[in-house]
Amino acid sequence: MIIEGSRLPAGSGSENAEDEITSRTQKERIHLALETAQANTRASRVTHYFLMLLILGNVIAVILESMRPLKRQFATVFWGFEFLSVGVFTFEYILRLWTCTADERYRSRFWGRVKFARTPLALIDLIAIAPFYLPFVVVDLRVLRAMRLFRILRVLKFGRYSDAFRLLAKVIRSKRQDLIATTTVLAILLIVAASMMYEAESAAQPDKFSSIPEAMWWAVVTMTTVGYGDVYPVTALGKLFGGLIAVLGIGMFALPTGIIGAGFVEQLQARKVLPQNCPHCGQQLE
Repeated sequence: MIIEGSRLPAGSGSENAEDEITSRTQKERIHLALETAQANTRASRVTHYFLMLLILGNVIAVILESMRPLKRQFATVFWGFEFLSVGVFTFEYILRLWTCTADERYRSRFWGRVKFARTPLALIDLIAIAPFYLPFVVVDLRVLRAMRLFRILRVLKFGRYSDAFRLLAKVIRSKRQDLIATTTVLAILLIVAASMMYEAESAAQPDKFSSIPEAMWWAVVTMTTVGYGDVYPVTALGKLFGGLIAVLGIGMFALPTGIIGAGFVEQLQARKVLPQNCPHCGQQLE
């Protein structure tokens, strides 16, 4: 009897341990299915393509809903699709919060989830569903209209599933110092150009160059070589400044393009150099 009694707690503990292992394994499977960049399983691919199609459908729905005749005719369809989409995205967000502890970076049950919720992709997931729930707590109609506009930001969720978006993110991260430097120079040039044109044109065109911030519109349009023609200098000094700023703008605004282009080339070359692994067995391919 003593032996049998001593076995019962052991068996109970063993069963709890097995349940814990089973639960952890299930959590890891769901985590891998959601994190498509880390797995190449069938569940991962199905989840990947289903969510991509749903995101694409949401973007198309938002575009079509902006057409008033279609919105009036298919209001019920749009609402039903929105309700279904938010339900799926909310469930996905909850699953990600639950399974994120399977990742070594977010092992802590509470603080790990807080850390995960503050990551850029998790914030994008939250922004994708927030416009649906905010009307229940916000009564300002202007805020509600703005929140509905944010539905189009669901397209950013493509960044989680699209290899092209991930490549662009890597390029920006690798070239962030160069981009910050060129952006700073462009901002300084923009302020100087607007200040010069304000001093040269404010007396002749007080309605169009009434302040330096107003002159910045002309500076942006000119430096980017768009040239709408709605605002332009009429004085001799203004024309001289305008020509100089236009020439400088052509070169300066081409710098970020060249930096990003060089970053893409570097990333693509690095992919060719890195060894490829078999998606099934993980062994390095020859």
